[in-house]
Amino acid sequence: MAETILITGVSFGLGHGLAKVYLEQGATVYGCSRNAPEELIAQGLIFQAIDLADAERGQSTLAEWLSGVAQFDTVILNAAKLGEIRDMEATPLSDLRETMEINVWANKWLLDTLFTEGRSVQQVVAISSGASLSGSRGWNGYSLSKAALNMLIQLYAGEQPRTHFTSLAPGLVDTAMQDYLTNLPADERFKPLAILKAAKGTEQMPDSETCARRLIEVFPELRQHASGSYADIRKLNR
Repeated sequence: MAETILITGVSFGLGHGLAKVYLEQGATVYGCSRNAPEELIAQGLIFQAIDLADAERGQSTLAEWLSGVAQFDTVILNAAKLGEIRDMEATPLSDLRETMEINVWANKWLLDTLFTEGRSVQQVVAISSGASLSGSRGWNGYSLSKAALNMLIQLYAGEQPRTHFTSLAPGLVDTAMQDYLTNLPADERFKPLAILKAAKGTEQMPDSETCARRLIEVFPELRQHASGSYADIRKLNR
């Protein structure tokens, strides 16, 4: 029986890659983002335009869109905002609030909508980052939000025992985010930039579709770990 999948942030990057691979595998894929990925829609993606920064409108749109869906095998919380790489003291609160809104609070109201409507959700995978643990200088709002996302997932795991939750760091993925980061000028303050620049164009930073295939292979294995836990794909025993 074909799987039913929900993915946020499908217009480009990792979310686009995940949707593409799942569609190729015959899954029924629901995807949302601000912009429509026309090529995926042509391949069968069930798409809804949703601005995750607009909680009130987004939640009502989501509820109406999914009103006839009784269950999801996997929900992938992928959509995220990086923000500008700069010191914390130079980052306006408005920027931090926007990052938290998309990377954390949007996932809260999305999960609330799914569970309030009484759907069966077998597995939730939130795309986290090693930045949630590293505290690297410059990755301020992104690190804060991904650390909060990890805890959000842990908290929901305690409330929803019938669903398995994981926060998963996917490793380096060659996306528009990496294009931005690797095109920044070298700066000794922000040490990960040098690592990213060296990895760009190598197997250490695969494209989004290659990464998506590996993630989809790993998702069933995540259920062997405690629900609500954090995992880094680079550290899983494979």
